[in-house]
Amino acid sequence: MSIVYIVSAPSGSGKSTLVNELFKMVRHLDFSISYTTRPPRGSEQNGKEYFFVSREEFEAMIAADEFLEHAEVFGNYYGTACRFLREAEARGNDLLLDIDVQGARQIKEEKIPDAVSIFILPPDREKLEWRLRNRGLDSEAVIRRRLDTARREIENYSKYDYILVNNLLEQSADELKDIVLAVRLLRSGAEPSGEEKRRVESAQACRLEQARERVQPILASFNPQAVKGT
Repeated sequence: MSIVYIVSAPSGSGKSTLVNELFKMVRHLDFSISYTTRPPRGSEQNGKEYFFVSREEFEAMIAADEFLEHAEVFGNYYGTACRFLREAEARGNDLLLDIDVQGARQIKEEKIPDAVSIFILPPDREKLEWRLRNRGLDSEAVIRRRLDTARREIENYSKYDYILVNNLLEQSADELKDIVLAVRLLRSGAEPSGEEKRRVESAQACRLEQARERVQPILASFNPQAVKGT
């Protein structure tokens, strides 16, 4: 049975970069490319960033129960097709899903309760805003909307198994790798030894119970009252 890893993060948190680094370091891991009804942006290619389909096609897939999860966001559908899990299992690989908070909740509550959920956080609101502006992709209105959405998404952190604060890319990529490999090891029932013990300890440090204290200042930075009081 394949292990399903769910990775969620507010836009601009560096999730895509971390996931790309993870795939360079970890073998036997498949990636699920989401379906969407929104049009491609810039140099996006069908089947690479997303599978771009019409609203009619997407709704036909919903009717045929072809999605592990799906949602409508800002007027467009996004969804994860069941076929990716079947294909990963056929190859003997695990599967990583890059989905939002709403999709993660659907997966954990309705489809795959033992999926491993990982939430990636920015160091604080200021750093997230800097990243959004620095990439130069969005208008001012979109940036403000993304920051507000980030505030709401971050409030759901406690529903995730692991919390990863993406401050330094190399360190965060290593922590993400440790989580993925430690879960594989623990679920295999093997006794960790040497480097494996360090990896398990690194992963445990990112468990929700261990990370709550680190999350509080980040939450406070997104709280309008806290910002007003500074």
